[in-house]
Amino acid sequence: MKPNSNSKSQGQHDDIQVLAFDIFGTVVDWHGSIQREMAVLYPDVDGDAFALAWRDGYRPAMARVMRGELPWTLIDDLHRQVLDEILPEFGLSHLDEKQRAHLNLVWHRLSPWPETVAALNRLKQKYILCTLSNGNINLLTRMAKRAGLPWDCILSAEVFQAYKPDPKTYGGVARVFDVSSREVMLVAAHHDDLEGAKACGLQTAYVERPHEFGLGRPKDVSPRLANDFHAHDLNDLANQLGC
Repeated sequence: MKPNSNSKSQGQHDDIQVLAFDIFGTVVDWHGSIQREMAVLYPDVDGDAFALAWRDGYRPAMARVMRGELPWTLIDDLHRQVLDEILPEFGLSHLDEKQRAHLNLVWHRLSPWPETVAALNRLKQKYILCTLSNGNINLLTRMAKRAGLPWDCILSAEVFQAYKPDPKTYGGVARVFDVSSREVMLVAAHHDDLEGAKACGLQTAYVERPHEFGLGRPKDVSPRLANDFHAHDLNDLANQLGC
């Protein structure tokens, strides 16, 4: 276990009641899952590049909604829009509707990181666990059912009609559970997400996922002092929280 790199966090978790989790990249391995599925479905396609291209379209698609260019749109539908855009780049423009629909649902079938399920079950003994994801409720529920993710509650951008980092999402968790913002901690592998939560008064825990974008593209997972916790993985976080 890596020791906690942020000394400010020691002894500051007694007031936490709810752990809210980012999902894509933090709890589940989106890149590896898509790459593995592409290797089975379309072995002639570069699954690594395909996964990255699909994910790269995610933020621009959300931005169009946030700017009012598109009405409120579920992430499943945004994923499908991006998928249809990138298929020609990878020689897959011939896929019919059934094949496209099945491929789009790979986001429902993402696999958790190796320690995720066991660590969540440890944390669940002490805290309320919920999702706080831009993914829609159907996606998050089916993912949890398949992967055995033991959430107490599934919260989504769909609930708040706003994508992270809109303050409605972070403040919404505290309102749902009738607690103060300080009694909620966001757990995420993305500093921009944590910055949004911190600005709304939540506590924050950064989880290292150095291979989120593939084994050949390690992320910088250095600690940042703004976060209350810095953990090597979810088991490390559970250790730091006394679970």
